[in-house]
Order: sequence, then C-alpha cells, then structure tokens
Amino acid sequence: LPGGFGSKLCGMSALNLVFFYLMHGLQTVIGYLFCCCFFVCFPVFFLFVYLFILHIIYLLPATDGDTKTMTFLQEVVDILLAYIVESFDRETKVIDFHYPNELLQLNNWELQDEPATLDDILISCRATLKYAIKTAHPRYFNQLSTGLDMVGLAADWLTSTANTNMFTYEVAPVFVLLEYVSLKKMREIIGWPDGRGDGIFSPGGAISNMYAMLLARFKMFPEVKEKGMSSVPRLVAFTSEHSHFSIKKGAAALGIGTESVICIKVDECGKLIPADLERRILEAKQKGFVPFFVSATAGTTVYGAFDPLIAISDICKKYNVWFHVDGAWGGSLLMSRRHRWKLDGVERANSVTWNPHKMMSVPLQCSALLVREEGLMQSCNQMHACYLFQQDKHYDLSYDTGDKALQCGRHVDIFKLWLMWRAKGTIGFEAQIDKCLELSEYLYNKIKDREGYEMVFDGKPQHTNVCFWYLPPGIRYMEDKEEKKKRLHKVAPVIKARMMEYGTTMVSYQPQGDKVNFFRMVISNPAATFEDIDFLIEEIERLGHDL
Repeated sequence: LPGGFGSKLCGMSALNLVFFYLMHGLQTVIGYLFCCCFFVCFPVFFLFVYLFILHIIYLLPATDGDTKTMTFLQEVVDILLAYIVESFDRETKVIDFHYPNELLQLNNWELQDEPATLDDILISCRATLKYAIKTAHPRYFNQLSTGLDMVGLAADWLTSTANTNMFTYEVAPVFVLLEYVSLKKMREIIGWPDGRGDGIFSPGGAISNMYAMLLARFKMFPEVKEKGMSSVPRLVAFTSEHSHFSIKKGAAALGIGTESVICIKVDECGKLIPADLERRILEAKQKGFVPFFVSATAGTTVYGAFDPLIAISDICKKYNVWFHVDGAWGGSLLMSRRHRWKLDGVERANSVTWNPHKMMSVPLQCSALLVREEGLMQSCNQMHACYLFQQDKHYDLSYDTGDKALQCGRHVDIFKLWLMWRAKGTIGFEAQIDKCLELSEYLYNKIKDREGYEMVFDGKPQHTNVCFWYLPPGIRYMEDKEEKKKRLHKVAPVIKARMMEYGTTMVSYQPQGDKVNFFRMVISNPAATFEDIDFLIEEIERLGHDL
C-alpha cells in the first residue's frame, strides 16, 4: 500500500488481534471467507477511496509521490492521445460549438479557495478538450496556422518538461545552440552569404515585425535608445494597404504613431505598387519627414499576395531606407524550389520575418526575425544586466542571447522547429508546402467557373489563399446590383455560423476595401486532401442553398 496510509493500516493493533483470533479460532470455510473478505476488501475499499480523493499535494515533489505522479500523468496522456486520434477523424466534429453563456453554465470554470481533487482535474482536462477547436482536423481551414505535427508535439512536451529559459547558455545550453544553427540555416536559405547575420525567435510575427522597426530606427538614429523620440525628427514608415495590422501596432508601441505609417496602394491582386511607394517617399521628404522603414509583404493575410521585392529594394536603396520583408505567412515558400521565385529579392532585405508555425505546421508559437547585420540587435537592445549577463563567465559569452531580446524570460520555441526539421529534412517541408499549394490550385480550378461562385480577383492564387463569393440561388440572378451586394454581404457570415453549429468545417470570411464579405480559404494543414476540398464546396452549397 502507498506511503503512510499502508503504515497506518498495518499499525491498527486491535484489528490485527481480531484477525489473529479469527484465523486461528474459526477453522471453518465461513471463517476463512470472512477473514479473506475482511483482509482484502476492507483495505482495497479504503485504498480506492484514498486514490479517489488524491490532491496535487500527493504528487512529486511529495515524498513517495513518484507512483501517483506517473499514474496521474499517464491518465492525462491518455486523454491527449484520444483527442489527437479524434482530431484526425473526419467523422468527428471540428467544433462542438456553444454560445459563451451556455459554455459558462455547462461546467464550473470558477476558481476556488479549496484545492480540487486530481479526479476533478482530469474532468477539467476532458471538458477543456471537448469544447476546444480541433485545429488538426483535416477540414479546419479557418486560420493560417493549422494542422498538428506529431514530432513537433513531442518536442513541445519535451521543452515544457525541461522548463528552462532562453536568455543564457548557462541555463539552456542545447536549446541556445539549436537556435544558433537553425537561424544560420534560415539565413542561408534567404540567400545571405554563409548564413551570416543575426536573429531571434519571438512570440509571433507581430513582435518580429516590431523588432525590425525598432532596429531600423536605432540604425538611423542610435541616440533614440537613451534620449527617446524627442531626440529624432518625425519618422515615417511605409507598407501596403493590404499589409498586416502589426506594422501600425508596432509604430504605436514604439512611440512613432500610427499616423506615421503611410499605406501604399496595391494592384487588383493585392501587390504593392512600387511607383506609388516612391511617390509617397518623395512627398514625405518634401514635408520634412524622415523615411526610415519600408515593410514589403511576402504573402498578405487576405489575398496571399507577394509584393515585388526587387523593385521595392531598389527604391529603399535609392533613398537609404531600411528594407523589411514580412514573410510571416509566405516566407516558408523559400523551402520550395517550385515556389521560392515569389520571394525573389528577399536576399536584399535588411530583415525578414518568417513564421514556421504557419505553412510549416510547427506548433504555436514559432516566429523568427532574421537580420542581415550582425551585432545590431545586441547594440540596440542590450542593457548589461550584471546579475544575468556577467562578463567573467567561463564560456563564450556570444551564446548568451538574452540581452539582444526585448524579453527577459523567453520561451524555448526552437526545439519544435529543429526536431521537425531533423525528422522531415528540407525536402519533407518542401513536399508539405507544395501539396498545400496544389490543393489551393485544385480549389480554384473547381470553383472559378462553377455556377454560384465568383472570384474576388482574377488569376490563380499566389499562395494558398483562395478568395471567393458564394451566391445562393435566391440572389444569384438579382438585377438590382446594390440590393444584391447588400444581401451578398450577409451570406458568408450566415454560412460560417451554420458551419460552426453543425461542426462540419470552418472557413474564414471578411470584407476588403469596398468588397463585401467573401470567403478566404487558406490551406496549411498537411492532413487535408482533395476529397476535403470537394467536401467543403458541397458543404457551402448545402448550408447556403436557402439564403
């Protein structure tokens, strides 16, 4: 019996005495049966009760807590494995949808003063996954980050178990080295000679983009680090109308201001127009502003457009402006020999954002900022904290990377990417990316001339984004264009709501400029197949036929 409870049972002298006389005095079948039941059932019953009311205090590092810890964690793993298998089953729902007030009432989610039992904790784990979105489901197409890689998942479990920090080699020796070799490999793929440069893994593409803006400002005006924005002239940044909102958010956070981000016109496919960029740079200079940062997008969020990087880099060089490429969504196409041409000119960039947690299906979060100039991040961000970055350590201090990051505590994001790369090789990632792009082209070819569908822009998708309207029979032949547009705006939200209520699939929608709500289908889940694309088309028509 486990621990102190067994000792207490064995020490119950009065009961022991009773058992002794029963065994020696009642030499009958009934006596033996009575004694056996008493010996076995009584302790087992109390053991069951004991295990049933276990709390967290009985787990490691409690004395003799190893067995109970293994049992508890094994049950958690069983719950996780069952959920994983279910997530890949097309017969299961993508989501068991409930409205917020319903979900709040279904379970007791409130925090309490008294500890719950471990059995209650397991119930909470099951409930949480029951109502979670199955982002690994082959028919989940709602976000840019989908799918679940088993090697990446195993790596995530390992890093959580190690539970260390990325600020020094001292506390994360292997992880720091893996980040070093992985960033170098990514810079080589970008095209920087011998992979030279710098970089960091950050909490996401928005932070990586903000890092780039921070470095651009420091490069042009290093005094801003100590003296602040009052020491520099009015700075302006440039990005396309279809760029990610993080560019403006970064400007707000850094004190540059959202009004100092100038949005450049795009063509009908969503690509930045270089001529308009140059015109707006000249206008800004004439007003006395200082252009310091241009962010080109490699794979816009909605259209999946790739800005013309070579032309943009020429303009940046001409006016001495930092050239950043936001490849959070499309940067992974660099892994594909068939599609990397879409990022021609990326090697000219001063910095690049690349999110492996999108097209490469690395578990969230995994975003990298790559920087061409070595040492700039350190100069920009270091604060020389002597209690963490001592200068008299017995190893190469260049591996203490924490002082070049904005964060102090930094999660280990690298091991997921590194272990997946070891498992798949570059060719494995290439095949995965090529497959997703093939699926998007398949969808485009199936609906471009299909009755009831209309593409948002002409031509094949540049990435896996396929943007389209579904026109139900009720509005398909309406002659009043304004009324038709008004009613069409409501179609995608209704179909999306029905998708979630049935739990069959999920696809995102949104308006864009003067265009009413349309579906934005994105494919980044390697589990998806051509049959899943066929199912999506049929499901949209089924759910929208009466609108």
